[in-house]
Amino acid sequence: MAEKWWEITPLQAMSDEQWEQICDRCGKCCLIKLQDEEEDGGEIYYTDVACHLFDGDACQCADYKNRLLRVPDCVQLAPQNLDALNWMPPSCSYRRLQQGLGLASWHHLVCRDKNRVHATGNSAIKRVVFERDLEDEDLEDRIVEWPLEVKN
Repeated sequence: MAEKWWEITPLQAMSDEQWEQICDRCGKCCLIKLQDEEEDGGEIYYTDVACHLFDGDACQCADYKNRLLRVPDCVQLAPQNLDALNWMPPSCSYRRLQQGLGLASWHHLVCRDKNRVHATGNSAIKRVVFERDLEDEDLEDRIVEWPLEVKN
């Protein structure tokens, strides 16, 4: 495999193995998002509330294989549905590649360190509350800006 294969292979042409390697394991895709349906363009807002399947210690889905059965509105990113990238934060590696920005310096394929995404503050680790722990709290009160930030 080429040294920097992600720079020359379009997302749509990636193998399943390559596709999974692009994920930076930030966990931001597991945050509950709200969309303003009244506003033109339907702006997307991030909350600090993680899906009930989110493993806060590992910063990933606890049941990745069965997530679509257990969470019907889970966004499944795949080369065939790149339109779903608008639901991903600006730091999302899939979104960055689709926009021609390249992988961030903290991405494990670039820096060879799978923990740097967390060390640089670009992940959801230790920053969320869990959907299962909330009582009748209004999600609009949980809107946060940090998922939209990209730190170097």
